[in-house]
Amino acid sequence: MTTEPERTGPDGDAPLASVPPDAADFEAEVSEAARESQPGDLGANPPSAAGSTLARNSAVMATGTVVSRVTGVLRDVAMTAALGFFLVSDAYSLGNSLPTVVYILVIGGALNAVFIPQLVRRMKEDADGGKAYADRLLTLVGSVLLVLSVVAVALAPWIVDLYTPADYPANEFDLAVAFARLCLPQIFFYGLYAMLSQVLNSRGKFGAPMFAPIANNVVAIITFGIFIAVAGTSAAADGMLTNDQVLLLGIGTTLGVMLQALILVPVLWRAGYLWKPRFDWRGAGLGKAGGLAVWTIGLVLVNQATYLLITRLATQANVNAADAGKIAAGLTTYQKAHLVFMLPHSVITVSIVTAMLPALSRLAADGRLSQVGSDVAKTMRMVAVLIVPVAAVLIVNGAAVAILLFGYGAATPEQAGLMGLIVSVFMLGLLPFTLFYVLLRGYYALEDTRTPFWVTVAFSVALLALVYPLFALVPVGGSQVAAIALAYSIAYWIGFAIAWWILARRIGSMESGRTAWTLGRLVIAGAVSVAVMLLCLALLVGIETDGPAESLNRLLLLLNVALTSAVGLSVFLLAAWAMRVAEIADVLSLAGRVARRGRHG
Repeated sequence: MTTEPERTGPDGDAPLASVPPDAADFEAEVSEAARESQPGDLGANPPSAAGSTLARNSAVMATGTVVSRVTGVLRDVAMTAALGFFLVSDAYSLGNSLPTVVYILVIGGALNAVFIPQLVRRMKEDADGGKAYADRLLTLVGSVLLVLSVVAVALAPWIVDLYTPADYPANEFDLAVAFARLCLPQIFFYGLYAMLSQVLNSRGKFGAPMFAPIANNVVAIITFGIFIAVAGTSAAADGMLTNDQVLLLGIGTTLGVMLQALILVPVLWRAGYLWKPRFDWRGAGLGKAGGLAVWTIGLVLVNQATYLLITRLATQANVNAADAGKIAAGLTTYQKAHLVFMLPHSVITVSIVTAMLPALSRLAADGRLSQVGSDVAKTMRMVAVLIVPVAAVLIVNGAAVAILLFGYGAATPEQAGLMGLIVSVFMLGLLPFTLFYVLLRGYYALEDTRTPFWVTVAFSVALLALVYPLFALVPVGGSQVAAIALAYSIAYWIGFAIAWWILARRIGSMESGRTAWTLGRLVIAGAVSVAVMLLCLALLVGIETDGPAESLNRLLLLLNVALTSAVGLSVFLLAAWAMRVAEIADVLSLAGRVARRGRHG
């Protein structure tokens, strides 16, 4: 038996992630599709060989994900050093995020949810190894993407107008349109990367798709480095960019995405696949596949509608901050805070869940629903043991970490520190967000995409019901961005609770009592560690992050983070052990096995 590849949320890691997308989120989406495209049963291969192959592929993908995320952080560090967190930076961030928005909205969600699983199935079932189907699919999708890119570029002013508030300054609006026109051709290359990646994955080639985004990140880093060398770090603060500077940023960013896609072409040739254009789409099964995407398309629409409204609010926050003479904080601030928010989830949760879906799907197919629930619950508890202490550390040290990562060049330490405070607010929702991701695998094992859609609707309603009053009540500027993050955190808890309740009722048993008791104790342990870390900070001497001793002060700030984090993690482990959280021992045992395996190759 083989496991059908399952569906990913349109924003990458989970449907609840209705946030401004960036390249890293898109790469996560494709990476997740790659993971879930792995066969759950390797046919004639003996169990040991199958397990070895799966472990090797998973290791390659996990390594690629981590390296991609690390270089993605470096890319964002370079961006903030070049552009800071000003209105100019927001214009670039908006223009550069629109390609993923349009791509996902029009075709990306259906592509990953339906057409890619169909491709994998045809590769296994068709006499020609699915080549004809792949040729037709690449031709169809490529044609749609090409037309879409041209139309999007032509409609750039109207698209930007949708995502900006009515009082958005005219200069920044024109700048966002200019960036959008230069970046929207990325739509074609994002789609090409997604398709070529899946053709490679279906042929057992996992390494290149996972490492290709690194090339994109490197090109972006070089682009921002050239910008700093040419324009310095004051251009964004002054609010003025020359046409040449705009061209440098826009073309450099798009070239990175182009390289990310085209680097896969020679890899495909070496894998024995040479694309041949085919326009005989009628009767090829593409229409049937498209008809299966209804719920995914609906989910995409809900997410993107939410994204539009949130983007307008985040952009408005920076306009308000500029008008009031407050520290710059808007869309860029929000996106970078979300990047840090996603890092623990991407490295920890995604890595743990990578091999989970095939096993769950086999159990569901065999009617062993109670075992599905037990495995989902066990994974939730294990993930929580790792996520809660990380969230606790970043709640306390979010500002310091942000200053150390982003407080350079055009980005002042004050701007970075404010971004870090928003990270701290986001961390309040990290646990429910990442646990929802685990629950989602239970739904996918049951081949249920309808329920995640309705849960996402409930999440979006809760989010919008919270975010507008909070945004209006708090002071202008950074507090308004923090209000958005707080609304997300609360809505994540609501969405997670609904998803858990529905899945538990459907399966019949998910060890809900034990899991809730464990999660409660872990949250208490996390709260205790936060309190102790705050006490440590109160006892430490305050540190300035600018001025003549900036380098020394940053070193001291790093030592502060290291000290408080070590204390916080130790206190968390002791508190969890004292409350008899059994999963602590399980995680430590797993970490020991991984370490031993690493030493022995």
